[in-house]
Amino acid sequence: MSSPSKRREMDLMKLMMSDYKVEMINDGMQEFYVEFNGPKESLYQGGVWKIRVELPDAYPYKSPSIGFINKIYHPNVDEMTGSVCLDVINQNWSPMFDLVNVFEVFLPQLLLYPNALDPLNGEAAALMMRDGTAYDQRVKEYCEKYAKPEDIGARPEEKSSDEELSEDDYHSDDDEVAGKADP
Repeated sequence: MSSPSKRREMDLMKLMMSDYKVEMINDGMQEFYVEFNGPKESLYQGGVWKIRVELPDAYPYKSPSIGFINKIYHPNVDEMTGSVCLDVINQNWSPMFDLVNVFEVFLPQLLLYPNALDPLNGEAAALMMRDGTAYDQRVKEYCEKYAKPEDIGARPEEKSSDEELSEDDYHSDDDEVAGKADP
């Protein structure tokens, strides 16, 4: 099992068999999305996030790239890009770790134990240190607004082109036709 491609296959199958919803990007096994639920008994409980995973050619000897697709309010997650600041993935990765470790241990620990001293989201870190109650409320607001199961399809600020307009959206208060009809 020394081949990185065999290990990639094995880890991906192990992740799929662990009841994670995995959606492949393109035809290869290097990029995919994973549906991730917020840890129980945390501010993130009940939230569902779509996580983009990119495996480098040298995986497992080089760490995967992990990012949140839908928004999350957390000091160690960049709000705009979804990038994650997590030492065990970024600096301390070991080939002994696998994808299941990322989703069952590393990401839950990140959400349960935010590190405001090493932030990617300075606003979240400052609020967490200044006013814990307001921080907790903001986390819950983001979960409610961006992390419901139906939110993991597209980024919340994007509208899909096949969405139909409701009658209210389509109706115009202007009942007159612009311009005059040709005689």
